[in-house]
Amino acid sequence: MTRIMTNVAAINAQRNLNNTAIKMGKVLEQLSSGYRINRAADDAAGLGISEKMRAQIRGNQQALRNVQDGISMLQTGEGAMDEVHSMLQRMRELAVQAANGTYADNGPERTSMGQEIVQLANEIDRISTSTEFNGQKLLTGALSTAVDATSGVQPFNTVSTGVIVSAIDVSNAQAGQVYTITNPGAPSNQLMLANGGITQTLTVPPIAAGQTATLNFNNLGVSITLTGGATAPGANANAIAAALATAGNVTTAAGQSSATLQVGANTPDTLTLNFTNMSTPNLGGGGFLLGGATGLVTTLGATGIVGNIAAAHNLMTAVDGAIQQLSAQRGTLGAAQNRLEHTANSLGVAVENLSASESRIRDADIAQLSSDMVSNQILQQAGVSVLAQANQSPQAILKLLQG
Repeated sequence: MTRIMTNVAAINAQRNLNNTAIKMGKVLEQLSSGYRINRAADDAAGLGISEKMRAQIRGNQQALRNVQDGISMLQTGEGAMDEVHSMLQRMRELAVQAANGTYADNGPERTSMGQEIVQLANEIDRISTSTEFNGQKLLTGALSTAVDATSGVQPFNTVSTGVIVSAIDVSNAQAGQVYTITNPGAPSNQLMLANGGITQTLTVPPIAAGQTATLNFNNLGVSITLTGGATAPGANANAIAAALATAGNVTTAAGQSSATLQVGANTPDTLTLNFTNMSTPNLGGGGFLLGGATGLVTTLGATGIVGNIAAAHNLMTAVDGAIQQLSAQRGTLGAAQNRLEHTANSLGVAVENLSASESRIRDADIAQLSSDMVSNQILQQAGVSVLAQANQSPQAILKLLQG
C-alpha cells in the first residue's frame, strides 16, 4: 500500500532508535559512575541488599578501628604496670638486702633503704593515678565493676529455704545501676532480672545440701551463685525463686564502670575490659598491704619499714603478694589484647568478603559494558541509516504523479 501521510517504516525506525539511545545512556552512566546500580529502578532488590551490606561493611570498619583503640588502651595500662613491676622488684631487692644481719636495727643504712622504698611506693601511687587513656583513668579502679557494699551478698541470704546466695558477679554489668529481681508468676520457679528496658528470665533449679547452682543473667552481665545449706533438701525451686524475689535487688557501685568496646557492626557485639586498682593500698599479700592507712609504708615510714630483719621479712611478704597481683592483672590484660588481635583479624576478613559480595551486586562490569556500548553504537548508527532510508521512500510516490 502506497501512502505519504503515515510513514510506518520511519516510525518503526525512530522507535528502535529511541530504545537504542536509552540503552546507550544507561551504559554510559554505568561506565562513568562505575556502578551497575545508580538508582532503585536499576535493580530494586539488589539496591536493598547492597545498602544492607554497606551498613555491615562500614560498621565493621569502624569496629576494627575501635578494636585497635582498645589494643592501644590495653598497651597503655600494661606498659604502666610493667614499670610498676620493675619498682616492686627493686623494693623486694631492698627488702632482701635489709633482711641481712650485717645492718644494725634502725641504723642509717636501713633508713636509706627505707627512704628509697617509700619513694618507690609514692611513684607507684603516682603512676596509678596519672595513667590515662583519652581522659580515662586506667589504674585507679575507675574502670572495674563491683557489688556495692550496701547491697552485696548479705541482703540475699535466703536461710528460710535452706539456700544462701554465696556469690554475686557483676563484672560485666553496668555501673551505678539497680537490677531488680522479680518472680513473674507461672511457672513459680522462674526468676526475672530487669534493668531499664532489658529483662531476662531464668528457671531456678532445686538445690540439695552442698550443691551449688549459678543463675547467669548474661544479657545484663549479672550472675548469682546459690549454695544449698543443711536444710536444703526441704527446699524446692518455687520456694527459692519466691525468696530471692523478695530478698532485694542487685546494685552496682556508683562511679565505677567497665570499658565496653564495640567490636562488631551490630548491637550485641561488645567486649568488656576491666582495669583493677593498682595503687599501693590495694597491693600486698600475707596479711600485709604496701600502702593505705594500715599499710607498711604509712605505719612504719622510711625508718621502720626495713628497720629490722622481721620488718624486712614482712615487706618481702607484702611485695611478693603485690607482684603476684600485678602479674595476674597483666596476664588478664595480655589475654584480652590477644583476643582483640584475633577480633581485628576476623573483622578484616569480614570487611574483605562483604566488600567482594557487595561489589558483585553494586559495581559495574566494565568489560561487559564496553561490549554493550560497542553494540549499541552499531545499532545507533544502523538506526540512523534506516531512518534516513525510510524518510526517502515516500519520495518514490511522486513518480506516479509525474506524467
